[in-house]
Amino acid sequence: MTDADVDGAHIATLLMTFFFRRMRPIIENGYLYIATPPLYRATKGNNSEYCWNDVQLRQFIDRYADGNEDQVKVQRYKGLGEMNAEQLWETTMDPENRMLKRVNIKDAAEADRIFSMLMGEDVEPRRRFIEENATYANIDS
Repeated sequence: MTDADVDGAHIATLLMTFFFRRMRPIIENGYLYIATPPLYRATKGNNSEYCWNDVQLRQFIDRYADGNEDQVKVQRYKGLGEMNAEQLWETTMDPENRMLKRVNIKDAAEADRIFSMLMGEDVEPRRRFIEENATYANIDS
């Protein structure tokens, strides 16, 4: 379980790479999962929902506030530490409600490839990747 933002995605990549390199049978046997906490909680009156991405947040705003963002209270979780124990249980730990993604060997192999490219000693693939993908960067504020 990591934060729902880009930093959390980076940590998840590091963890997948670790398991891929050091404990591959855990992945091969289907025992590695990523728990995904919500990024937002949106509230309008008595209606309150957790949203895992911007699309779900927009849908809530459209459904309950006719698209008017000013009428919706949005709490953005910058990290798991911003959730209280009850919220964390409700969204990420409770087997009835949690969203788990099983990591497969293809996911882990791709994480390992990207990790090696971005963090490895060979500069050229990293430079090429940055040049080709800089315009797609998700700069989380």
